[in-house]
Amino acid sequence: MTSSRDATAAAGRVMMAGMRGISGGAVATYRRVWELPGLAWLTGVGFAARLPVTAVGVVLTLHMVVGLHRGFAEAGLVGGAVTAGIAVGAPLLGCAIDRVGLRPVLAVCAVAQSGFWGAAPALGPSVLTVTACGAGLLTPPAFPVVRQSMAAAVPAAQQRPAFALDAMSVEITYILGPALGTAAVLALPATVALWLVGAWFLAGCVALGRLDPPLTEPSPTSSDLRRRPRMWSGPMLAALAVTAAAILVLSATELAVVATLTGRGQTGWWPLVNAVWGGASLLGGAVYGAAARPRSPALLLGLLAAGSLPVALGGPWWVMALLLVPAGACCAPALAAAAEAVGRLAPDASRGLATGLHGSATTVGATIAYPLSGMLIDAIAPAAATGAAVGIAAVVALLAGRSGRRPGGSGRAARRAPATEQ
Repeated sequence: MTSSRDATAAAGRVMMAGMRGISGGAVATYRRVWELPGLAWLTGVGFAARLPVTAVGVVLTLHMVVGLHRGFAEAGLVGGAVTAGIAVGAPLLGCAIDRVGLRPVLAVCAVAQSGFWGAAPALGPSVLTVTACGAGLLTPPAFPVVRQSMAAAVPAAQQRPAFALDAMSVEITYILGPALGTAAVLALPATVALWLVGAWFLAGCVALGRLDPPLTEPSPTSSDLRRRPRMWSGPMLAALAVTAAAILVLSATELAVVATLTGRGQTGWWPLVNAVWGGASLLGGAVYGAAARPRSPALLLGLLAAGSLPVALGGPWWVMALLLVPAGACCAPALAAAAEAVGRLAPDASRGLATGLHGSATTVGATIAYPLSGMLIDAIAPAAATGAAVGIAAVVALLAGRSGRRPGGSGRAARRAPATEQ
């Protein structure tokens, strides 16, 4: 026990030293970004509106298991239905935003979420599964809207720290959202818990609609439009693939760590291990956003894969916490770089579609990771899940890197972006 406390203290000292290193010019960089008109409000409202989205899966799963006394197999169907709905709905809502604007889309989403969560306590398992898919289709586009606004309104020279801040904000929502959702389902009557989620969605829609952030660049010139990359270019597809592969690695790593701890009878240590992992991601995102030079999403995905591979070694909880630090440090940078690339490469008229596809890519990554990792864990070992995810990510990183080096690829687009695209 003493050695575990010493190891945890050592990890804490390393992270605190890293945080002390983010000072001077780096702090000034983030201060300048934070002082951009409207960015603080966008970040705060976006954070609140994203929280219920991250809680939906665990809330519906626990409602099925605890409230309706069903097995995890049926609960998984409900979770899969809402996830599939979100994946399909994100680009459709993005197209709708491009055509009619944000507020009408949010109004439709608010009505749909109010109706679903208001009726959910009275629905049986089969009906709940079908309607959950519909609710997923009309999930308020809080995640893509924030990124779309940043891509449109933040000057090119400050987009890297802005997207890094967004990645760190997302990291916190994924820590808080499921925890709050779990607490609500376990501590409150089912009806109250589900209605609270619906009210949360409704409040988020109202807040985003009232804020109505800018989603397109102000008066782009004809020369700017001619210089923009095509929507379906190789670099755009590469950025979306990097996003999906990064989420696949993170999801597979999560399942592998939980399985390892469960096999050792140390599942209760998972919240602390997850906190170390999340803290390393926040630190990595802060360092990436303050960096003077950009790094390609493909390179950062490769580093994420390499940093995640040691997790396959396994061990007691304190060893797993230490092994997750390199993986966590590369998490937020990889996701921020991919989101920045999507925002930069998207034509202004299709920016909503692009950010919607980016949201779908995150869902696709998790959708592939969970069943694949589960089968490998059951059939072989947790290390097999980690190794498979790392291998897939390494291949995607290699292909994405080659796409960026091709003539007309993202290398040249990235270098001219600060001068011409914003």
